Amino acid sequence: MSTIIHSTAIIEKGAQLADDVRIDAYAYVGGMVSLGKGTHICHHATMDGRTQVGENNKIYPYAYIGAPTQDLKYTGGFPGLKIGNDNTFRECCTVHTATKEESETVLGNNNVFLAYAHVAHDCIVGNNVIMGSQAALGGHVILHDFTNIGWSAGIHQFCRIGKYSMVGALSKTTQDILPYMLADGNPSRVRYPNVVNLQRNNFSDQRISQIKKIFKIFYLSGLNKAQAIEKIKSEAIMSDLLDEILSFIDSTSRGFA
Repeated sequence: MSTIIHSTAIIEKGAQLADDVRIDAYAYVGGMVSLGKGTHICHHATMDGRTQVGENNKIYPYAYIGAPTQDLKYTGGFPGLKIGNDNTFRECCTVHTATKEESETVLGNNNVFLAYAHVAHDCIVGNNVIMGSQAALGGHVILHDFTNIGWSAGIHQFCRIGKYSMVGALSKTTQDILPYMLADGNPSRVRYPNVVNLQRNNFSDQRISQIKKIFKIFYLSGLNKAQAIEKIKSEAIMSDLLDEILSFIDSTSRGFA
C-alpha cells in the first residue's frame, strides 16, 4: 500500500515517511520525525522532536509523542526519542524526548500505553509492557520486559521495575521492584510473586515454585538484605533465575520496595 496523508495533516519539511504510513486529519509530524512503514498517526495526534519510530505503530488522537523534556536541567539542543515496532499509544498519551543532546528516551516493541499514560525523559521501556491509563514514569525510569503498570500508578525517577513484575493501580513507587513480583500500595510494597503474569507467559510450575521460594526468603524470612542474599545463594535455585535476581539486586541505586 502507498502512504496515505489527509489533506489537513501538517507534515514539516525534513520528516521521513516510509511506505504504507497513514496520517489522518489534523495530525502533525515535525521535521525531525522518522516514521517506519505501516505506522498510523490518527487525527489530531502530534509527532515531534528528534523522534525515530519503527514499523506498525499506532498513535491515537491527541497523543503527543516526542514532546520536549520537562527536566529543568535541559539546556537546549535536540535530544532524541527512539520507538520500536508494533506499539500502541492511546488517546492523550505523552512521551518525552531525553534531556541531553546525545541521549534518547527508548521504547521497545509490542508495548501498549493506555489513555493519558506518560513516559518522561530518558526512560527505557522494554518489550511487551502495558502502562495503564494515567500511569506515569518519572525521568530515567527503566521498565523491563513484560511489566505491567496499573491505572494511575506513579513511578519515581531512576526506579527500575523488573521483568514480569506488576505495580498495582494508584501505587506510588519510590524504590526498585524485583523481577517477577507484584507491588501495591502507597508507598508500594511487594506483596507476592506476580503469578498470573507468569502463568500467562507459560512459566513452568517448577519455575514459579522457585520464584515463590525467592519471594519468601527475601520478604518473609525476617532476614536482612545480606542474609537473604546468602540464603538465596544456598538454595537450589535455577542458575539463570539466581543470576538474574542477584544482578538486579547488585545494580540498585534506590534500594528495593
